[in-house]
Parts: sequence; C-alpha cells; structure tokens
Amino acid sequence: MTATACSSNTVSAESAIPGQWWHHPGIIFLATVALFFVYAGDAPPGVNEAHYLVKAKNFWDASWCHEDLFVRSGKAHAFFYWVFGWPTQFVSLTTTAWIGRLVAWSMIACGLVRLTASLRIPLAYTLVIATVWLAGIQHGNLAGEWVIGGIEAKVPAYGLVLMGIVELIHRRWNRVWLYFGLASAFHVLTGGWSVVAGAIAFVLLEKSPWKQPSNARFFTPGLFGGGAISLLGLIPALAMSSGVSSAESISAAKTYAYFRISHHLLPSAFHFDWYVRHAVLTLTAATLLIALIRNGRPQNSNPILALTAFAFGAVSIALLGLLVGILPAVSPDWGARLLRFYWFRLADAVTPLALACAVACWLQAGTEAVAMKPRFSLVWIARGITVVAVILVGQTTWINVSGGVPISLSNRLLGLHSKADYGSQRRTVSDWIKVCRFVRANTDEDAVLLTPRHQQTFKWYAHRAEVVNWKDIPQDAPSLREWARRFVEIFPTELSTMRVTIRYDKLRHFRERYGVDWMIVDRRVVGPHLPLVQVYPLDNEHNHTYAVYRLPSSLIAIPTDRDPR
Repeated sequence: MTATACSSNTVSAESAIPGQWWHHPGIIFLATVALFFVYAGDAPPGVNEAHYLVKAKNFWDASWCHEDLFVRSGKAHAFFYWVFGWPTQFVSLTTTAWIGRLVAWSMIACGLVRLTASLRIPLAYTLVIATVWLAGIQHGNLAGEWVIGGIEAKVPAYGLVLMGIVELIHRRWNRVWLYFGLASAFHVLTGGWSVVAGAIAFVLLEKSPWKQPSNARFFTPGLFGGGAISLLGLIPALAMSSGVSSAESISAAKTYAYFRISHHLLPSAFHFDWYVRHAVLTLTAATLLIALIRNGRPQNSNPILALTAFAFGAVSIALLGLLVGILPAVSPDWGARLLRFYWFRLADAVTPLALACAVACWLQAGTEAVAMKPRFSLVWIARGITVVAVILVGQTTWINVSGGVPISLSNRLLGLHSKADYGSQRRTVSDWIKVCRFVRANTDEDAVLLTPRHQQTFKWYAHRAEVVNWKDIPQDAPSLREWARRFVEIFPTELSTMRVTIRYDKLRHFRERYGVDWMIVDRRVVGPHLPLVQVYPLDNEHNHTYAVYRLPSSLIAIPTDRDPR
C-alpha cells in the first residue's frame, strides 16, 4: 500500500478489517447518529427550529397564527415545509422537531458512511470524520455556518450534498447533479452552490489542460433532471422578489444584508479572528490534502483528488464572495443584491469536511509500516487534530448537557444577561414558558401580542401571533420591508431597540393598527412596575421575569376571559 490508504485500489471499507462487528455499516451509521444526538440533542427548539417549524405548521394549516406577519409571509422553503411539516398536524412542534432531527441526521450519517467507504478506509473512521467535521465547522467557520443542530431546510440539503460528493468521487456525474438538484429543492442556496462547486470540480477532474481530457460530458440527462428537481426550491425563492419595483427590491435587500443578516453575509462585519481561524483551517486542510494527492497512485482514481476538487470549488465561491464584499463601499445597491446569496456557506461546511477526510486518511496511513518521514510528521499532525477535535466536541457536549437550557432560549444567544449562571437561566426559561402558556390559555387563537425584544420562541410556546420578532424576518420583499418598518416602530432606536415604549399615545396606536390587546414585558429590562393594567401574574401566580399588561384604549375595553378591572 502507499502512504495513504485513500489512494489504494485494493482496500475497501468493508473488507479492510473483516470479521470485526464495529466495522459493520449499520453499526457505524447508528454510532454516527448517536454522536450527533449527544452533540446537538438538547431540547427543542434549536436555534432556528422555532423559525422554520412555525412556518411549516402554517403551511399545512393556514389558520394557525395567520395574523403573524412572518408566519403568513412568502414560503421560500416550501418543499421543506411540505416534507417535514406534515407531522405538525398530528403531534406537537417539539415532537415534529425530533422527527425532523432524526431523519436529517440519519441522512447526513448515511452520507458520511458512504463517503468513508469511497475513501477506501475502514468504516470506523466515519466517527473520526464526523468529530473533526463538527469541531471544524464550529470553531473554524468564517460566516457562522453550522450543519448538525436543530432541523431546518439546510440540514437535509447537506445530507444530499454528501451523497452527491460520494458520486462525484466515483465520477458518476448523472447522480451528482440529481443529488445536488434535490438538495436545491430543500435549500436552494446550499444545493445551488454545490452545483457550482461541482461544475468547477468537473472541469478540474475531467477537462483540465494539464491532463488528458476524459470522455465525460457535462450536459447530461442527470444535469437537466437535477435542474428540474431544483425548481421545487428555485421557484419559491424567485417568487420572494416578484411583484415589487426595483427600488423596493433593493430596499429589502439592504435590510437583509446590511441590517439583519450582516453577520452571515457582509465580510466587513466578520470579526478578525474569524478570518484567522478559517485561514488556519483552510491552510491545514490544503497541506494534508496536497500531501495525500502527491502520494496517491494512480491519480485518476484517487478519491482525495476528487474531494479536493470539490472543496476547491467551494473555496473559490467564498473568495469571489470576498470580492463581492467590496461592493457596499462602491455600489451599496448592487452589494446588497449580491450579498444575499450566502457566498461563504458552502466553504464553511465543505472545508472542514475535507480536513476531516484528510485527517482520517493520514490516521490510516499511520497504521502502515511505510508511513515514514517526512510523511510521518503529517500523521502526527492528524493525530493532534483528532485529539483537539474530540476535546472541542466534548466541551460543547458538556455545555449543552449541563446547561439544561435550549439554545434558542439561552442568554448567550438572546444577548441579555449573557453571563448569568445556568440556574438563573433555567428560572428565566421556566418563567417564559409559564407566561406563554398563560397567553395561550387566555386569548383567542387569532390574538396578536407585543412581545419582548430578547426572545424568539413566543409562537412556539404560545401558538399566538406577535407584531414583530427580531429573529423571524420574512423572505419576500414586501413583508421584509414591512418587518423593518415594524421593528423600528415597536423597538425604537431611542430606547436602544431594547424594549417597547410605554407612551400611552404610542400604545393606543399599536392597539388600533395591529389589533393588539396585551403586551408581554421583560422585567429585567423595564423594571417591576409599569403604569398599565397588569393582567399576569396576579393573586397566587408567580413569575419573576415576565408580566402581561393590557394596552390603554380610549374606546371601550375589549372583554377577555379574565379581566382584572
């Protein structure tokens, strides 16, 4: 064998160590899903689950929270809502989240097992690849991407991208485009950028000027079939900009790219250390991959070469995104239009994956007698990366397990009292759930409320609409512009966008304009007493963090099931 088992034509994942049960594909698959569960299996809702699944529930039941601006806005991920949203008709949002997680994690685990087999190393290395990948994404991303977490559209899309990468390694291009097309149906940007990276890989692998061109064709039935499938995601996405003028479209794009999602889209908003960590990860991956390619025999069948070509395509897209990031200083309108497309998403996921695969290959090479200097130093680098990855993943797991607070309700994510101990956070979460349950039990199903700034799960727990929510930004241009107007109105800059005003004239205006009767306040922000009629808590009820107040009205009071006046 050569210094890398990844280039051997004689070793298969299934036969590398015959007779050992822990190399069985089914066992490794289950172990990988278990790793994902331990790493990201905290209680729903996850960071984006309350965002995606409330839309999915409304997709299947248009009457649910139909007064909510975000919920009733355009369905950009309609195929995801259709596939993963139907359980909301029969079970709770929490159960729906667990079903979605297990299905999507299983897709990714299956893709990783198949990828390991394609690298021609023992299947047990799947767990190494998964661990290094998780650590690399979390601690080496440039623009905040993640893959394993709560269920949302990109998670099953990445599972299908992994399947497509496997087919790319085997040069089965028809299947590559079909998998990437299906990924685009779930999440048009994840799948779409994979098609671009796949096209770059095709040129490098099949039509490079420095090697004998192959007979492989780019325009194949699979390419057109994948394109047709991708329309399930592309058409709803294109519909988000329909029916508005160019000026309105640009205004919506600016809100999205410069105001709300700049931490994912705008290079100038990225912290310097994000660039450093991502550069270190990319250079390390390139070093290990190039060494593997140089040691590979024969080149045309080296799976690492194909994986590297795809990773190069992903990095090329990100580099182009950095150039696009210059536009806001030159042409803000075009900058906003182009930056919406998440140029760094694929590289954030694929570069750590390529590093993880390279590490696994060098670990396998380290078990062979021929792995001598200078290649042996790379084996030790791979071992060191594996140890660090295990520590980092273990640390994340411990934080999730010991905290006992869903990440979507954590102070760190919500940006308020981020240094509070977990005991205080758990009490705050308990108070939040209690106030949401009170609202659900004491309001009509079509009620609309004003909610605190530092939360993103009101609809998840209360099943009621809210006027505006920082997290829940619509995708279609008209609703997005309305969201921006509402947010500035409800959380004015003179109050540091921290809370709703308590001016009677403003509150009366909100009541008349949005049909709002009640307002939930966070006492950590506004204090324990307001000059309004308190609805909750009363009597023997206890809630130290949240209270519900009735908005003032110059008209007759609107009766409720529980009127304290």
